Amino acid sequence: MNALLIVNARLVNEGREFEADVLVRNGRIEAIGPDLAHRRAERVIDAAGLHLLPGMIDDQVHFRDPGLTHKADIATESRAAVAGGVTSFMDMPNTKPPATNLEALEAKYTIAERSSVANFSFYLGATNDNLDTLRAVDPAAHCGIKVFMGASTGNMLVDDIDALHGIFAHAPTLIAVHCEDTPTILDNERRFRARYGEEVPMACHPLIRSHEACYKSSRLAVELAREHGTRLHVLHLTTEHELDLFEPGPVNGKSITAEACVHHLLLDDRDYEDKGTLIKCNPAIKTRCDRDALHQALAQNRVDVIGTDHAPHTREEKARPYFQAPAGLPLVQHALPAALELYHDGVLSLADVVRKTSHDVAACFGLRERGYLREGYWADLVLVDLSRGFEVRREDLLYKCGWSPFEGRQFRSRVHTTIVSGRLAWQEGQLVPGARGLRLAFAHRRRP
Repeated sequence: MNALLIVNARLVNEGREFEADVLVRNGRIEAIGPDLAHRRAERVIDAAGLHLLPGMIDDQVHFRDPGLTHKADIATESRAAVAGGVTSFMDMPNTKPPATNLEALEAKYTIAERSSVANFSFYLGATNDNLDTLRAVDPAAHCGIKVFMGASTGNMLVDDIDALHGIFAHAPTLIAVHCEDTPTILDNERRFRARYGEEVPMACHPLIRSHEACYKSSRLAVELAREHGTRLHVLHLTTEHELDLFEPGPVNGKSITAEACVHHLLLDDRDYEDKGTLIKCNPAIKTRCDRDALHQALAQNRVDVIGTDHAPHTREEKARPYFQAPAGLPLVQHALPAALELYHDGVLSLADVVRKTSHDVAACFGLRERGYLREGYWADLVLVDLSRGFEVRREDLLYKCGWSPFEGRQFRSRVHTTIVSGRLAWQEGQLVPGARGLRLAFAHRRRP
């Protein structure tokens, strides 16, 4: 693999900002330091005026491959991801067939190995009756086990309490959970149907997928994890009340961690009036107070990572009435610019954004040799222009579904260049042919 030299960059890494050059060779960072211009390289990028960050690691995406590829697939969505500064992704198991056994899981890796331009890993999905399969998972080979403790995904709902105890007691690796209490949601649906029939307004979505439904399920997950000593990661928090369940402090040493997603950090329930079902997602986008509480929890290190929960559907599917419209938004193409809005708004420092999108994701999942600008590590790099924004336009979208909830929004930063495992993947608004993602490796350890 040819060498790549980046000169005149301003690096943001491990709490520091500093000027340096970076030499990449054979996919890895060979050297970081001043005045490397004399080092031999086949390609040189002058990064004057740009900031160099480790690539974003998205711990939660739904790329719909296999079986739902009319909405998205690994090839299209990984290309959108690198345009958004995402160099690695972790994909969810609710595909067709669902990745609830090791054969289906490995089939997804086979697809990614031939089509993904970003690095990749896949969760094994839990059910009420596949504990033996979960116990056999190799913690070094997969990002974790996904448990749907809410009715988002039909037959993948794990609602048997004995099954949950078994999973939390015996899972050999990290468990990532979607937390919403199904009985509470169903009761809310009955109440709103009694009032509106089938024409429930979208503004009622956060009242149906309510604060109570989220808190009740998140509290159960945390209680189970504490009882069984489980390594637990709670995905897409949306309510102020839930935040009390999580401890502030550095991610290293935590056995229970939490994620917030970019749409929950930038949008609130006032946006339903304009965007309607386009921003229907589970758990729901909630109030401005909840959004602001998530901001504060990120600053306090009570919420540890920022992800997307990228979950595309076709525009035709999203145009259906409330109960028929599927939940989920396409988000990866604007992932890092969306996270950087928190920097521009003074919510997080630039170093903190890097921690939440890269360093702490790597630490949370035990990723090997990624997530930092370190000599010897894989070169997953993003050059961003913090002074040059852009408007989200439909004609620029790379998603197979062809739409974005951010259309018309002005972001204040743009991704200039994305490098994946040492290869150029995106540069100055264009995909670069030849990029290829690699399978992620982990340093998980089995329970004693």
